[in-house]
Amino acid sequence: MYETLKPLLFTLPPECAHHLAGLGLKLGIKTPLIKNLIKKDFKDEILSQNLLGLNFANPIGIGGGFDKNADLAYGLGYLGFGFLEYGTFTPRPQSGNPRPRLWRIKEHNSLQNAMGFNNEGSAAVEQNIAKYFPLSLPVFANIGKNKTTPNESAINDYIYLTKRFEKLCDGFVINISSPNTPNLRELQNDEFLSTLGKELRKITNNPLVLKIAPDMQPNAAVALCQCAIESGFNAIIINNTSIDYSLYPAAKSIGGLSGELICAKSRELFSAVASEIFGKAVLISCGGISDAREALWRIKHGASLIEIFTALIYKGPAMIENLNKELANLLKIEGFENINEAVGSALKK
Repeated sequence: MYETLKPLLFTLPPECAHHLAGLGLKLGIKTPLIKNLIKKDFKDEILSQNLLGLNFANPIGIGGGFDKNADLAYGLGYLGFGFLEYGTFTPRPQSGNPRPRLWRIKEHNSLQNAMGFNNEGSAAVEQNIAKYFPLSLPVFANIGKNKTTPNESAINDYIYLTKRFEKLCDGFVINISSPNTPNLRELQNDEFLSTLGKELRKITNNPLVLKIAPDMQPNAAVALCQCAIESGFNAIIINNTSIDYSLYPAAKSIGGLSGELICAKSRELFSAVASEIFGKAVLISCGGISDAREALWRIKHGASLIEIFTALIYKGPAMIENLNKELANLLKIEGFENINEAVGSALKK
């Protein structure tokens, strides 16, 4: 179905196509015939894990930014994901950066986005997710600060959102690595993370997940992750979008790159970080993953979970089930009885 609709969707501006696809998903799950076509029930025990006190039927999740306002979470739960993120959202509504702010790079199955945390604000997000939570799979709230909140007050935004959504998610993803909010990445420092982790731990026992930028030097990334773990974080997502415009000569001078263009860069940083902190926190790999072999490489090098985003736009919803089937098959071919045995197996050797 998606392959039939894709040429039409790709004639539209990317942001318009995204909203149209989201609307189609919301309407589809309300129609029994379409809902049955959408729903994916593939399960294989080889992919199941218990992590962070949560049960994951498979390791494939959707990254933050796809469901900014938590109005797609219920529908996304039917597509075969092992976990979801909603957000990034902020305490107050904000419109994000001026349009156009999202571009396709078709020849590389990639995107460039300069969205800027556009979202309807915490009140609207709360109303949306409260209709469905809890879901049958783990759901994480991806939270960020408002653009107008100065960095010296940023911690207050994260505290506010954690208090408000503590009962409306299974864990929090702390986004301080988007390139599209001015000076946000400056918060990727030990002092802020240490204070933030300790303050959030006073509020919630839910898992705390830090998402880092792919453009950090490996030593700095390792040090930051170690600080986060010591401060109460349970998991690390490696990584967000990249501002390394050398990866694509025709890139805009704003926003972050995602998709296959950043695959090698993401893999390199993940390997560097995992080699130092594997076993100390749950590692989640994101960035340019579009097939089972790449997913398995990340898993064998320390990733317990995998996130996709851009690949979903280019390959469509069927890729989730296909990715899980192919991953399960690869694990069996290599002699693993469960994905847990594969996680970090290359590092253990």
